[in-house]
Amino acid sequence: MIRFGVIGTGWRTTFFLRVTNARPDMFECVGVVTRDVEKSKDWAAPYGVKLFGSVDEMLAQKPMFVITSAPWDVNPALITELAEKNMPVLSETPPARTVPEMEALYKLVQNGAKIAVAEQYHLQPHHAARIGLANSDKLGTVSQAQVSVAHGYHGISLIRRLLGIGYEDATISALSFTSPLVAGLERDGLPEEETIKSSEQTIATLNFGDKLGIFDFTGDQYRSYIRKQRILVRGERGELINDTVRYLKDFRTPIQLDFLRLNAGENGNLEGYHFKGIQLGDEWVYKNPFAPVAIDDEDIAIGQCMVKMAEYVDGYDAFYPLAEACQDRYLDIKIAESLETGGPVRTSRQAWAQD
Repeated sequence: MIRFGVIGTGWRTTFFLRVTNARPDMFECVGVVTRDVEKSKDWAAPYGVKLFGSVDEMLAQKPMFVITSAPWDVNPALITELAEKNMPVLSETPPARTVPEMEALYKLVQNGAKIAVAEQYHLQPHHAARIGLANSDKLGTVSQAQVSVAHGYHGISLIRRLLGIGYEDATISALSFTSPLVAGLERDGLPEEETIKSSEQTIATLNFGDKLGIFDFTGDQYRSYIRKQRILVRGERGELINDTVRYLKDFRTPIQLDFLRLNAGENGNLEGYHFKGIQLGDEWVYKNPFAPVAIDDEDIAIGQCMVKMAEYVDGYDAFYPLAEACQDRYLDIKIAESLETGGPVRTSRQAWAQD
């Protein structure tokens, strides 16, 4: 049983609680810390969680780790407080806003604190399958990754993992572009009538010398019916475009395969409806660790964050350590700097960089 606590009652907290309710045999939330217990009772009711008015009250329940699901401006202080109490922390993204804040947090890790970050995109099934392919030998050495999936540090985290990039320096050039788009789905639903809005797009190249990352995102992609995710990964022996893989068995023999997503409970299948996994040809390249429970891809990834955090607490390496989170946020900052200056910027090695 993975027992955890949460600080904050924001939108992202509900993801962790939803997974917990879906797999009560695996997860238990000991409680959620909120600034106003009375006002939060209606919010907490669907999840059946206890509410606490202070961190110490929640820690008295002895969780394995605590998730900080709080705004950027208060998250570093919460992480620091928990680290000083020797409590492992799973921070929501990003752990901090600025480079000095990230440097201060990394000093906590250097002094023995266990801090990981709940970056979930590389754990979503389709991205996990793509990263697995990029790390195999089918494409050869990957030299380019074009990612149009998520904003800022989320998209950058995928670029680095697809390229196999650690903390290498890069030259970054960014531009923005505005175009019209029919307004679509938002957190609170669809608009009442058709309207045209401005869609803001950011495109950036991250040149690592022998490897190139291309970041391309417009915030509408998260929910739009007509702006979808796009990924291109290239190596000398093949390439991946979204869900289609082309590679060479030998220089005379091209192979083309598609990722095949398999669900139980369809077309007369009696296993109960749930996502089983992803196949590429005759190989399983991803298996759903939470089957046969029917939960969506985002919740699968969030659940994996908690499972892997528990493993980190038990002595394994962090699945997405603070250093990686800081690097992805740092590259995000440098993209913003290039946008502001209108020219290329060069990154430099930071305090958290690992060999």
